[in-house]
Amino acid sequence: MADTHDSVRLSLRLLTTSRLIEREVDALMRAKFDSTIARFDFLSALDRHGALTLGEVSQYLLVSNGNVTQLRTRLSADGLIETEADETDRRIQRVRLTCKGEVVFKHMAKAHRRCVDALLRDLTQADKNALSRLLDALRASLRRKLTKGAAP
Repeated sequence: MADTHDSVRLSLRLLTTSRLIEREVDALMRAKFDSTIARFDFLSALDRHGALTLGEVSQYLLVSNGNVTQLRTRLSADGLIETEADETDRRIQRVRLTCKGEVVFKHMAKAHRRCVDALLRDLTQADKNALSRLLDALRASLRRKLTKGAAP
């Protein structure tokens, strides 16, 4: 029984820690860029992977297609992304960063990096490496379970 309680406590610690970081990054994005962490994440996915369909963006961000559609509308209106037809199938629409979007994202990413560095400054490099290894193992385990259709 203690194992179950330990697992629940651990999951709550992970969620709380993640939310604390997310809250600080979102506050930074709002204050410095009049944006949100969700918009930053969308731009980040395009920066990392290039042109994507909205479904692909949704999968990378682990959010619903509806959320991605709303973000796309706002980011397009701000001139940060544009929509283009797929090269092989004109029925498929892809979004990509505009030149303005690339510049804005680079500034956001630099500020994001500084913020996260400051938040994690008290951890030694060895602690960061160990935590990264443990979280990678947990994520891989969760993905295997979820891919197999097993209950988490």
